[in-house]
This record gives sequence, structure tokens and C-alpha cells, in this order.
Amino acid sequence: MSAPRGKAASPFRQPRAVWAVAFACVISFMGIGLVDPILPALAESLDATPSQVSLLFSSYLIVTAVAMLFVGWVSSRIGAKRTLVTGLAVIVVFAALAGATDSINGIVGFRAGWGLGNALFIATSLAVIVASASGGFSGAIILYETALGLGIAVGPLLGGELGGISWRGPFFGVAALMAVALIATLAFVPDLPRPERVTSPLAPLKALRHRGLLTMGIMALLYNWGFFTMLGYAPYPMELDAHELGLVFTAWGLLVAAFSVFFAPRLQARYGTAPVLYANLIGLAVVMAVIAAGVTDPTTVIVAVIVSGAFIGINNTLTTQAVMLVSPVERPVASSAYGFLRFIGGGLAPYVAGKLADATDLSVPFYLGAATFLLAVPVLASGHRLLRRAEADTGEGESVPPTLTPVGAPAPTGAPPVIVAVGAHHESAGAHHESAAVVDAAARLARDTRSPLEVVHVRQTAVVEEQAVDTETEAEAEAAVTAHLDRLGRLGVAATGQILTGVGDHAAAGRALARHAAEAGARTVAVGRSPRGPLAQFAEGSFTSALTHAATCTVVLVDPEEEPRPLTARSLTQLRAETR
Repeated sequence: MSAPRGKAASPFRQPRAVWAVAFACVISFMGIGLVDPILPALAESLDATPSQVSLLFSSYLIVTAVAMLFVGWVSSRIGAKRTLVTGLAVIVVFAALAGATDSINGIVGFRAGWGLGNALFIATSLAVIVASASGGFSGAIILYETALGLGIAVGPLLGGELGGISWRGPFFGVAALMAVALIATLAFVPDLPRPERVTSPLAPLKALRHRGLLTMGIMALLYNWGFFTMLGYAPYPMELDAHELGLVFTAWGLLVAAFSVFFAPRLQARYGTAPVLYANLIGLAVVMAVIAAGVTDPTTVIVAVIVSGAFIGINNTLTTQAVMLVSPVERPVASSAYGFLRFIGGGLAPYVAGKLADATDLSVPFYLGAATFLLAVPVLASGHRLLRRAEADTGEGESVPPTLTPVGAPAPTGAPPVIVAVGAHHESAGAHHESAAVVDAAARLARDTRSPLEVVHVRQTAVVEEQAVDTETEAEAEAAVTAHLDRLGRLGVAATGQILTGVGDHAAAGRALARHAAEAGARTVAVGRSPRGPLAQFAEGSFTSALTHAATCTVVLVDPEEEPRPLTARSLTQLRAETR
């Protein structure tokens, strides 16, 4: 939340350890889309039916789902790096074995092993990147989301190119690339400390006793049923070769990535999580019905599949956000429970779709997929009140809204305070200096108005896809606030501190700070420049934008080198325009 004016910390200036894991992330995210272009070729080359080939998805996803229940326990016992390395090694071995086998049953079995490695890898990759990144967690998340988008988009293209040579090509390609990532991880990623507490392997299942998490998990199961029905069966009626299928699913992947990263947060901020999900699920149902009705027309299927990428990108982001908003348990536990239900739905769908297609015709699985999208709407509606309360931060129900934890001496009563918000940037020397400069600038503002100063340290849980990771521990956040208070004390500035803890939704944290400022009767709320850059900081749905719109007092942008700049709806628009 602070960086020198005009010089956002680049998310691409990272240690070699981060690049090693980010490269592995790209290859991992290729894993599902990579096989889509070769599905018809596999069926023809191995004399298999589409329903037999669909088991490539089922075995991979069902094993991933079950493994998600235990990877938290494994990681807490052996550490994040060893879990990551084990996952990469398993993927290398089973991807190579899948390429070497001559039977569809062999590929299905080896894809199951691949799913185990994938679960071990994805459960720890985001945490390792966040722990190893320089310049703060914001840059780490941007890098992770970039890897996610690149993998989704490039996977089908690489699968199509390699599949045009041989159906074995994508499997050997993944094995080779993951072997490079494995060597780089061993060489560059340092050992990371183990969690202080070992996670119980039963914790994710026990977490499903909570109504909010179970409701959102079932909704995700139904959504993924429709999603993987399309992914597993849409290639057949397109009547394209591997290269052409790769281009189609690359266009689809580009829309998934773009709408997940850029459009979903803005739609969520403007309309709310539940309304966007309702509209999105209905949109997906319509697209699937169009595929079902036009299954004999390849052009209709191709266009509908590409268009579905926009809806899927939005849904992937907001479904995870909804799960984390209503979950009363630790974020990694909620991630594992949600991942279990999500991947179970994705794993069962292709198997059932295959049986239906064999017994009836190819349109029936798509009609069923449309029905599951529609069924997800009333399931989501049954948890609407929980989700609405979480977004409104009423503190009711099972949700975990943004919370404030006092640090240091109680704030003096009487005089309206100046509040300064700073973010978690890890403890690099440059990041600490930037945060200190913003706090000191706010201290001068408080001194000039004879107001007490309150330092609010914003601690966010990062949520990307099915993963959620705490960007810093409570002890680290408290230490950061204490460091600010000690420095201010030596300068003769009376100050108190707070830790604002939020889950994924930056706008919710901004609104929570605005409510706190109103309750404290604050004179001014000050924020610094974000290391994520001005485009992200001042966009609709950002922390700064939500704070500015919701605050009843003055909000200013402080820069150590300039006079404080008042933030209003108009000035936010101007600041956004300056970044173009």
C-alpha cells in the first residue's frame, strides 16, 4: 500500500526460487487443457470410445479430489518444499508413463498418479511463491495469476502442436518441462519452516459440517460437473484435428484468464458476489443448452465453447471468493474441503457423460450439464443470506468478515484521529522503508492538525482459484505494527495500532476500514502508493477505491515527496486516466 510515486514494485523482479515455482505453475495449469486437443486422436489411435477416453479426466480429478483432503496434513508434516518437490516428481514419472503406454486403460491409470502429484503441487505452490517473493505478497499474487492465465491459455495450444505430431507428444512434453521445473526447484527454492501446528487429515471433512462451506462446496460441485462435461466432450462434435482443437481451446483459455483476473473483481465490486454468480450460472446453462441443441453443427459448438470461457473465468474466481467469505475455518482447511467437492464433481461428470452418450446420443450429456448449472442457482440461493452478511460485514452467521485487532496502547478519546493504512509487504528493507515513509507522512499530517495517529496494518488472505494462503502470520503483522509504533514513539509521536485482517476481497477490507474510521470519528484516513501499481490501486473494486467511496471523512493519498492529495470519485477517475 506504499511505494515511491510512479515506481510500482515490479512483480517480475523476483528471486530465482520464485521463477522456478512459477514456471512449474505454468506447466501444471496446462495439465487439463493440454489433453483436450488429443481426445479424438486418442480414441482413434487406441480404438477407444469417447466414454473410455473421458476417464482421463475422471481418474485425474477424482484422485486429485481425495488427495486434497490429505495434502495439508502432508505439508504440515514434511514442509512445503518437500511436498512441492514430491508433487513435481510424481507428475514427471506418471506423465512419462502415460506417454509410453499403448492402452487407454494404462493412460487412465497413469493419469490418476498424475492427479496425486498435481494435488501435492497445487496445494503448496502459492504458499511457496508468497513465502519466497520479494517486494511483498501483491507482486507474488500477480505473478501467480500470470502463471495461471498463461498455463490455461497455452496448454491447449501446446497440446495441439505436440498432438499434431503424436498423441504421445503432450504427455512427454509435460514430463520434460516438469523435470526442468523439478531441477530448478531443488536448486533454487530454500527450505521453508514447517507450520507450528500439524493439520489433522480429517480437518477438511469436519469443516464441511459448517453450513456455509458445505453449501458453497455443493454449488461448486454442480458447476464443475457442467464445466468438465463440456471440457471432456465438446472436442468430438467439433470435427477438428489436434492443431485446430488447440487453437479453439487456446481462445477459450484466453477468455478464462482475462475474465478471471480482470473482469471478475470489477463485477463483484459493482454488483456483489451472489448476483454475479446467479447471472453467470444461468449464462453457462444457456451456453450448454446451445451446445446440446447444436451438437450436430461444429460451428455452433466451437463458438459456444469459446464464449463459455468468459463465464468460466468469472465463476472460477467468484466461487472461491464466496467459499472463503462464508468459511469459519482456517483458509488452508477451507481450500482443501472446497477442492475436494469441486474436483469430485469434475471427476464424476465425464464418466457419467460417457455412459449417457453411449446409451442415448451426444446431446444428452450437454443437456445434463446445463441442468447442473441451473441446479447450482437454488443451491447458491440457500446460502444467499450467509454470503450477503459476509459481504456486508455484519458479523452474523458463520462467515469470517474483515476484523480489527488492537495493537499497543488504547487510542486516546476525544480528539478525532488521523488513520493511516499500510499493507503487508514482507520484511525486505526497501518495503519497510516505504511503509515507514508513508506512516511518517501521516504522522506529520496528524501533528499539523493536533490529532492522535492510528496505524492500521492491512493483512489479507490471498485467494486464487481453489487456493487460499495467509500472506503473513498474526505475529508478523503484530511485529510490523509494533515497529511503526516504536519508531513513532522515539520521534515523540503518540500513536496506536490496529491489524485489519481480510479474506481475498480487497473492497470488503476497504469498506471495513471506512466503517472503523466512522466509528472512531476519524478526521482523515491516509493511504500510500500501492506496490501493485496505480492501475490496480485505483481500479473499481480495489481497497483504495472502496475506502474512498464508503468513507464519511476525508481520504488522502500521501506521498513523502508531495502534499497529501484528497481522494474523491473524481480524483480516482483522474488517477486511473493518468496510468493509461
